[in-house]
Formats: sequence, C-alpha cells, structure tokens
Amino acid sequence: MIAVTGSAGLVGGNLARTLLADGCKVRALVHRQRKALAGLDVEVVEADLTNRDSLIRAFSGVETVYHLGGLISIQMDNWDDLAAVNVEGTRNVVEACLECGVRRLVHFSSVHALQQEPLDAPLDESRPFVTRADAPPYERSKAAADLIVREGIERGLDAVLIFPTAIAGPFDFRPSYIGMALRMLAGDRIPALVSGGYNWVDVRDVVAGAIQSERLGAAGSSYILSGHWNTIQEVAQMVSAHTGKPAPRWIIPLWLAQWAEPFMAKLARLNGTGPLYTRAMLNALRSNRLVSHARATRELGYHPRPLRETVADTLQWFAAQEKGQDV
Repeated sequence: MIAVTGSAGLVGGNLARTLLADGCKVRALVHRQRKALAGLDVEVVEADLTNRDSLIRAFSGVETVYHLGGLISIQMDNWDDLAAVNVEGTRNVVEACLECGVRRLVHFSSVHALQQEPLDAPLDESRPFVTRADAPPYERSKAAADLIVREGIERGLDAVLIFPTAIAGPFDFRPSYIGMALRMLAGDRIPALVSGGYNWVDVRDVVAGAIQSERLGAAGSSYILSGHWNTIQEVAQMVSAHTGKPAPRWIIPLWLAQWAEPFMAKLARLNGTGPLYTRAMLNALRSNRLVSHARATRELGYHPRPLRETVADTLQWFAAQEKGQDV
C-alpha cells in the first residue's frame, strides 16, 4: 500500500495514475478537493496535515508515503498559513511515518528551497537551504520543512527528498498557477509578458523521477528534477504554435515590473482580483538558470522531455476538458 498526500493536486493526480498503472495499491489522502481522483481505483481517505492523528490513521499499514501535500503561494504576507501547513504539516507527516513504521518517505520540496546564488554556477543538490528572512515565505517554508525531514532521517526515518522546478502538464484539474497562465495565453487574455524565465519541467517526468527515487535512491539522498530553462516569451511562442494565435508582443522589463508591482497589487485588491504578478513571482524569474539534474540522470535514469511537448499536451488536455472529453 502506498499513501499519497496532496493526491488531488497536479502532481498527486498524475502520481496516483502512474502508480495504479504499475499495479500498486494507492491510498489517496484528501482534504477538500478530490476531482483529480474521480474514476480512479484508489482508497480515498480524509486527512489533514495539521492533524497528526488523522495522518497516523491514514498511514496505518502503509509501506511507502509520497508527501506532496502543502500550500503553494506566490504571496509575501502569508507566512502563518504556510508555516502551519508546509512546516508543521511536514513535521506531522514525519512523526506519523515513524510511529507507523513506514518503510520509506518520498518528500516533495521545491528547487526554490535551495539558495539560488551564485547565479553563474550550476545549482545542484549541494546548495544549502534558503535561510534569508526576506526570502518569499513559500521558499522559507519549504526549506524549513526539508530540515524537519533531515531531522527525521537522523532519527532513523528512511526518506529521500525531491526538488522539482516549475511543473506543468495534463490532469491539472484545479488548475495550477502555471496551468492557468497557459490557458490565459491560449485564450489571448494576457496583453503583455514580463522578461525573465523559469526552469520548466513536465509533471510526468517529475512523477517518473520520484518513483525511481523511491526504488533506487539511497536513504537520505536528494534529487533535483528539473527540465529546461526558457523565457516567458519562448513559452508564449510555444503556445502560439499550438493554437495558431499570435503571442503577446509587449515585453515588460523586470525592473519596470518590480517598480509597478505595489501599484498592481493595490489595483488588484480594489478590483477584487488576483494580481497579474507578485514580488515573489518576479524574484523567481531571476532565479538560477543553470539548474542541474545530473545526479537524477546518473542515478535514476532521469531524462526530461522537451518543453514544447509539455505545452502541447497540457493545452490539448485543457481543450478536451472544456469539451467534456476524457484524455
């Protein structure tokens, strides 16, 4: 039996599908949403990361736990929520794994939990965790959670840590921030782009790498599961090639976007909408371009697919969902 926290999210839903295809029994932990699990032959269990007893019940009789649950945030003012779920929630997961005798924990972090500087040197698993007090709260929360897993390893927990980059792909039911952005680009609803870029990776490659880390990774090991660095403009061109609609022509320099960000945030609050971009997002657009998945390739046979394929498959899936079709 394999338990998956965060099973209703983009990665969790894809992971559950892949594990089922491999013949595994899956216990899917859900909190509120469960649309991503509809029609799947999984055991659905209600649990809350902030409630350790619920996790102990959910992990009873489980051999492996994939911990994906948590809050993803692009804001700068919600540390308390992130600390409760991402930090203390991970502490509860670790304690429940130890109490229930779980054989292995696969903990999903983020590449942004690792210090990005120096930017002119490859970012690999040897980088220290983020500690700066002025770092975006999400990054700090993931780094703090990783330290808790490390402490659990010192107490005898068999765990591996996964550090994915910006994830996109099909079965994005909620959808994710990146999924929403791709849909907006496809619908010609973004008038201008911001300069800069991310390292993007396909959710199916992340899932494959995580499963291989569970099977092959040594206890205590960590793996960056990255893809390819592309600018926002290049991604928009990939969307344009798929839809036939022109990509936005206007590119806003990062310095100008940074200057305008406080005004955009105030305008969004007045309009009752979410801001087009935030300071945390702009920080990420300046992150290290040289993210290395060499260890995962060497030890796990990890090879991410081209981003153009990911963009096309994701948009095709969204289009099918809008038509009520299964893909």
